[in-house]
Amino acid sequence: MQRIRLGQSDLHVTPICLGTMTFGEQVDSPTAHAILDRSLARGVDFLDTAEMYAVPARRETYGATETILGDWFAKRPGARQKVTLATKVAGPSRGMDWVREGKGMTAADIVASCDASLKRLQTDVIDLYQIHWPERHVPAFGNLYYDPAKETSETSIHAQLEALGGLVKAGKVRHIGLSNETPYGVHEFVRLAEQHGLPRVASVQNVYCLISRGLENGLDETMHRLGVSLLAYSPLAFGLLTGKYDQSGIEGPDAPKGARIASYESVRKQRWGRPDALRAARRYNQLARDHGMTPARMALAFCYTKWQVASTIIGVTSVAQLDEDIDAWGTRLSPEVLAEIDKIRWDIRDPAN
Repeated sequence: MQRIRLGQSDLHVTPICLGTMTFGEQVDSPTAHAILDRSLARGVDFLDTAEMYAVPARRETYGATETILGDWFAKRPGARQKVTLATKVAGPSRGMDWVREGKGMTAADIVASCDASLKRLQTDVIDLYQIHWPERHVPAFGNLYYDPAKETSETSIHAQLEALGGLVKAGKVRHIGLSNETPYGVHEFVRLAEQHGLPRVASVQNVYCLISRGLENGLDETMHRLGVSLLAYSPLAFGLLTGKYDQSGIEGPDAPKGARIASYESVRKQRWGRPDALRAARRYNQLARDHGMTPARMALAFCYTKWQVASTIIGVTSVAQLDEDIDAWGTRLSPEVLAEIDKIRWDIRDPAN
């Protein structure tokens, strides 16, 4: 896999990134370490985590994923120098007072979160430090509409950039990024960075998959023209695009045991639990089978080959899943399949946005 440059930075990463949010919840520490070992052995050395993880977010597992990664670094001398490490500072609390008590995300919050992540990760520097979700009130995580009446922003984008710039200057962070952002947010972060000589965002980590392609309606142009790279998360739509729920549905006695949507009511209440999300996924999954592919291979190939995507974040719970996802690299979808994909999107437009 040829390395991809993130934005206008000097950071080059693999086009597949190992997401780790299951570590500490669905995945125990020994299994997580085995997955990390295998990922590194197969050449996927771009790792993404967050202070909030594991997911679903709980007070008891806050910071657990970073701790597992830190333990892995400690037990594998030299491993830290072989990987590109990305983590995230959580935005406003969204009801998680164990992450952040205030409604906003102050400059002091950013610095304190970074210091805590460095300690858990047992490292001196974070290669890519991202704002997990905007400090502003924006539609994210399945919410569709922006409502000015709900705006509670307390820290300006300029102040956030200054805090991040201080971390870069202190040598704690090499590059910065965003996540779950809007076109406006990306424009402002870039504009203010250029105006004030502050660090420029290298990337935005947003959802992108067959049943959630909303970024193609504006955000992709913004990122292309401003030179900011996309890190696509949830390419398999929390498992909907693997076919595992096609027969059983997402809950009930026949739903796959241990699978993410089936296991957690909080997930079923989100975008991945919408009836139309499963309905659309079933159509994409059948399309893959009709063309001799597994559903997962087609869904991953869609992300792996789109011009909008710099790196695709895969989340797994076993070494076998990791191998399957990496093995899908190199798959090319025919013009016929791509046309059929767009026909399905026309019928069921982005049900998991």
